[in-house]
Amino acid sequence: MLKCLRLKLFECSATKLHQKNFSFHTNTRQNFLTCNSNKTSSQENNLSVHNIQYSFEHFENYPYPTFENNNLLPELIMPNYANGNGHYTSNKIESVARSPYLNKGTTAPLSLRNALNTAGLLPSTVETVEKQKKRALTQLRSKSSPLEKYIFLAWLRNTNVKLFYSIVIEELEEITPLIYTPTVGTACLEYSHIAPFLAPPGVPDGLFLSLNDLPNLTQIIKSYRPYPFDDSLTPQIAVITDGSRILGLGDLGVNGMGIPVGKLQLYVAAAGIDPRRTLPITVDFGTNNEKNLNDEFYLGLRKKRVDDDQFYSFMDAVIKSLIKVHPKLLIQFEDFSSEHAFDLLTKYRDNTFCFNDDIQGTGAVILSGFINAVKLVENEIHPTEHRLLFFGAGSAGVGVAKQLIEFFKVEHGMSEENAKKLVWLVDTKGLVTLDRGDKLARHKVFFARDDNDGCQFKKLEEVIEYVKPTALIGLSSTGGVFNKNIIRRMAELNKNPIIFPLSNPMVNAECTFDTAMKESDNRVIFASGTAFPSYTIPETGKTRHPGQGNNMYIFPGLGLGAILAKPERITDRQIYTSASALATSLTEEERSSELLYPVVSRIRHVSAQVAAAVIVEAVDEGLARDELIINMVQNDCEELKTRQGEKWEKLVKFVQENMWDP
Repeated sequence: MLKCLRLKLFECSATKLHQKNFSFHTNTRQNFLTCNSNKTSSQENNLSVHNIQYSFEHFENYPYPTFENNNLLPELIMPNYANGNGHYTSNKIESVARSPYLNKGTTAPLSLRNALNTAGLLPSTVETVEKQKKRALTQLRSKSSPLEKYIFLAWLRNTNVKLFYSIVIEELEEITPLIYTPTVGTACLEYSHIAPFLAPPGVPDGLFLSLNDLPNLTQIIKSYRPYPFDDSLTPQIAVITDGSRILGLGDLGVNGMGIPVGKLQLYVAAAGIDPRRTLPITVDFGTNNEKNLNDEFYLGLRKKRVDDDQFYSFMDAVIKSLIKVHPKLLIQFEDFSSEHAFDLLTKYRDNTFCFNDDIQGTGAVILSGFINAVKLVENEIHPTEHRLLFFGAGSAGVGVAKQLIEFFKVEHGMSEENAKKLVWLVDTKGLVTLDRGDKLARHKVFFARDDNDGCQFKKLEEVIEYVKPTALIGLSSTGGVFNKNIIRRMAELNKNPIIFPLSNPMVNAECTFDTAMKESDNRVIFASGTAFPSYTIPETGKTRHPGQGNNMYIFPGLGLGAILAKPERITDRQIYTSASALATSLTEEERSSELLYPVVSRIRHVSAQVAAAVIVEAVDEGLARDELIINMVQNDCEELKTRQGEKWEKLVKFVQENMWDP
């Protein structure tokens, strides 16, 4: 009797989730391919993958085959690729062999290469994954510039997904600055010059939607699918931008695609979102950047940006089409101009499964660092007596300010009116006041001062003397504006001045950690938006590590929790909870080192804690729609809100078990 031929292409972690009756990963019902057992022995000798008819059977409770005597190839788990008759065709085999997700590269055993008709297309050596990683890292580290490293990593991601993410997760501190800030800023500036070299033909870097696509939006969105095509792999999270305000670099048009791509890589690495279920989108409205318009290689529409009527009309069509094609999709707005960012959030937040990372995500991560900073100085100043001065009043600045007043409202019982009196905004024209004489943008009015007795202050130094802030927060994209004199004055006003230069990339940071330490006599409580090196105090030899208020501490966990709980919408309470959970996620060792944020190497565990907290909040609000989650959590919300005890640990473990792992 013919032994059943079993082939294995890859490991599938989704089996655990299927046994839990949970559908976070798409392949919750995998199939073993087994050959018909009525072949004769002579037929057995001539078998090939291309002419065998296979039947599918579900593998619930089916033990994995073992390697008995080298005659058996590993089992080939390839769900949903049979043709209508359940037969396996050469087309399907070829599609699997070419898949960036299923690609094993040089680790594919010879038996698998023969089965997939790829024998001879690789050198004969079969390597371990560790050897693959070592080679890739050697190549990466041999590159002379961050941009070259970015291009190399993009190619790796688009040709061998699992190898790429294995490296990212294991070498997170080294790789994150190369796939996101600060290198992504350079990559966006050069995107039209490097885009053709980031992926093989036929592998899209993301989904580009332009005004010209209006009649075909739905079909275009449907066409963005992972390869090989699998209808069960619908996107769970989309990051969408129009490239109008990329980091602190301004209007980059379609060159801004690097941002949604980078964000989604962090969703995968930090929170275990399946990479096949991510959707990066850039909407092309044209660009007002003359450099792009005059660049012969620019890949976007060569026209000025459209007016607001056309903008909002087309964005509405895009959002409706996305929801029509993918009804459960979580949408993250990213790097829109300030006015558009606030307007889009206001329009969609109460009726669409969405959030804005610049406004809400940035606000939450800074709130978390601020909560821990307040604890460090609470012996010197009562929390409700802080005075917060923001230099920069765009969408990020106002978003952060709004999140910070939630801390005073929630934790200290202040009214909104009293809490917002603790905030002063400074923009390019000086202190934001109601009687300044100019027309304020709508988002600035909320914090505009009316208690200035007619006095106006144009320079930052003047505002500092007037406000005497306990915390100075920069979101201006003006590099070096927190100069030596300003830092020294903050140190004179406060025993431990809180200084957060949050602008990205590094050249736009309001000050460096080195400068802040030296000019404050090493007393500063510091967090930045970009990574700075540690500082060793010459007199003591003690090393201080800067906090980095990187959104990657918030949005991956927030997104994962939302995907699992499926709330009707993302609320302010869920955003606040994500910040609070991040603040409490520090270990005792991290607290004793006076860190404001956890070490990056713990990011997946931190994201699991943030996600668990968001799940609890969504259930407690009555907005969660996932029945399994509701049944797990609803009777224990109050206990779970303490983020302690056995039930909390079980929930965190549940979240971790539902993270994709390469």
